[in-house]
Amino acid sequence: MEKILSVLGSTGSIGTQTLSLARLDPKIRIGALSAGSNIDLLEQQILEFRPKLACVYRQDRAKELSDRLSQKVAEGLLPKMPRILSGMEGLLEAAALPEADTVMVSVVGMIGIRPTIAAIKAGKTIALANKETLVCAGHIIMPMLQEYGVKLMPVDSEHSAVYQCLVGEPKEAVEKILLTASGGPFRGYTKEMLQDIQPEDALKHPNWSMGAKITIDSSTMVNKALEVMEAHWLFDVPIKDIEIVIQPQSVIHSMVQFRDGAVKAQLGVPSMLIPIEYALCAPCRMQLPPEEKLDFGKLRELSFSKPDLEVFKGLKLGIEAGEQGGTMPTVFNAANEEAVAAFLQKKIRYTDIADGIEAAMEAHSLQEAPDVAEILETEAWARSFIRERYGLTQEESSGCSA
Repeated sequence: MEKILSVLGSTGSIGTQTLSLARLDPKIRIGALSAGSNIDLLEQQILEFRPKLACVYRQDRAKELSDRLSQKVAEGLLPKMPRILSGMEGLLEAAALPEADTVMVSVVGMIGIRPTIAAIKAGKTIALANKETLVCAGHIIMPMLQEYGVKLMPVDSEHSAVYQCLVGEPKEAVEKILLTASGGPFRGYTKEMLQDIQPEDALKHPNWSMGAKITIDSSTMVNKALEVMEAHWLFDVPIKDIEIVIQPQSVIHSMVQFRDGAVKAQLGVPSMLIPIEYALCAPCRMQLPPEEKLDFGKLRELSFSKPDLEVFKGLKLGIEAGEQGGTMPTVFNAANEEAVAAFLQKKIRYTDIADGIEAAMEAHSLQEAPDVAEILETEAWARSFIRERYGLTQEESSGCSA
């Protein structure tokens, strides 16, 4: 059966891997593509996949892309000009494209919330690779899925693993979710050892190939805190019943423990192609190349430990934010994004990331059950707080604001 995708964030890590799967399966067609500003890669994608619509978030870059593609049409290299849109309005149109049945939400940051809502209202299946949508607006998104009868498929490897473990199991049988984590490049470090970490050190993940921001989040374990909050909403499980297990080999992607003591685990090589493929094709599965498959003849050990919440303070703060709920997860997330951007530009130290998050959370006045406007107001406040704390300019911001 043919599937038509809108890929929001097509030039990022998840987006490009989604398109690589489309190359493997002729039944997957591309209806819309979007990018932030990387029009060089987006132009190549348009020439290859020929979507009906393309969006570039930056208006000036959208105009440049339109001029380039007009020339390609004139040269006969592109049979038809796609609609070229920009900004949030363009993203919303791409998310609700009538021809598309599935929307891959792989944009970075809180910019993903409104397009996800638009896609749900348009009745699209959601393949969600954007953490912030559920972290900050899970109380809005999950009821909407029921209201509109829309299916949401998680793309994070951990949540995909839990989803697969829960197939065929009654909700009341679940005792707890066991989210695995590699521990990142600084597993076993002391707080003192983290003081002089540089961006190039934190960007060397031992197992996964990901974008810069999520790689830093993995090293601080902030990423795992966001995943705890996601799992809480996705699987309707209390935060206290979600346990983090360090599994350095990244072979077990997550587990579910049932009330009778049985544990189900999903295993595989550390590759995002598998959870992307499952989100797009479940309950069917694609034939992937051999390098995406686990070789038990070469697997020598699986080891486990608990995370150190004192060393990885960002993880502890994230769990606390999830337990408080309301606007606190938004403060946690937005403060982290700004601090990570500052760290990548070498404006602050590695340990300042968690310290900044903690200060923002302490300064924030919690709002319960915020609407989208209140979420975005809270985001703006948290970003401003971090910029002021560390003396950053608007230009040095992470640029992920919705």
